[in-house]
Amino acid sequence: MSRAPGGRPRASLSCKEVAVKFSLGTFSQDGGERFAALCFGERVLPLRSLHAQAVRFGARWSEGASVLDLLQDWGRNLAVLRAMAEQLSAHDSSVPMPSLQVHAPVDLPRQVLCTGANYRKHVVDLTLDMGVGPEGLKGAALRKWAEDMMDERAAHGEPYVFPKLPSAITGAFDPLVLPATTQKPDWELELAVIIGRPARHVRREEALDYIAGYSIVNDVSARDLIARTDYKMLGTDWLRSKSPPSFMPFGPTLVPACFVPDPQKLQITLKLNGQTMQDESTGDMLFDVARQIEYITAHVQLWPGDLIATGSPAGNGTHYNRFLREGDVMDSEIEGLGKQRNSCVR
Repeated sequence: MSRAPGGRPRASLSCKEVAVKFSLGTFSQDGGERFAALCFGERVLPLRSLHAQAVRFGARWSEGASVLDLLQDWGRNLAVLRAMAEQLSAHDSSVPMPSLQVHAPVDLPRQVLCTGANYRKHVVDLTLDMGVGPEGLKGAALRKWAEDMMDERAAHGEPYVFPKLPSAITGAFDPLVLPATTQKPDWELELAVIIGRPARHVRREEALDYIAGYSIVNDVSARDLIARTDYKMLGTDWLRSKSPPSFMPFGPTLVPACFVPDPQKLQITLKLNGQTMQDESTGDMLFDVARQIEYITAHVQLWPGDLIATGSPAGNGTHYNRFLREGDVMDSEIEGLGKQRNSCVR
């Protein structure tokens, strides 16, 4: 196991040079059956058409295997995909991605876990925006208190993680449906981690070795439904605030971890109707990806294909007091992982 600068653990696989980069996705055409595909940029090669060749390289997946199926034996299947990619990068039978319906690349994860309040500047901004803090503190003094609190939490605290229902997942270019139950739907663009091995009691130093790949998610939230007001001792209500259908655009593809040298050095950008709202590095996380996996697996079992949304940086609608409305368009991007575009509809 090697370490990235600053002492962060780095998966050994990610240190290897790979000549041909690819990703995996799930697509359909003209309303037909969904299929898994190997992607070179925006060129798509259905895996079902490559099955015979894959078998020659040692593949054991079925002709109609999904991305989730491939993740069940990810070590072997990644080796096959890498060997195939060397020969297929110039394949002339590919289909342009824009001509296809793009679905969530893992269709669907069995478990979705989200890490909340995980970006330092985001939490500091929220503290100031909401005026939460010791009585009498304002302005620069309140900011200093919030920054000190975040530094203490990063040094001695733990991640805050909650589940989100897989039925909230939608494709990277699908519409976001704004339900009548909320007046404050908010965006939260996040780095997504897709697990590639069964994981339980994983040490931080080994955590990145359990990652199959990375993608993009938008953990859309109904801000006005998070806190329970009928019985405040219940605290937060993640069911109604996080899990309506389409509240998690996911994709467009899964990028294998070997193509992401350091998940803590990726730029996250979200634009609303062309105006930049979020623009931050994953380096601002309070608890890095490895620490999140360590914490989660100390409490629950993770399976191949499970998704972890690793927190959202500063610049949510709460900060601007501007929430999603019908007709809004979100353009989202994470460095090296592709783009999303979601139009808001009622």
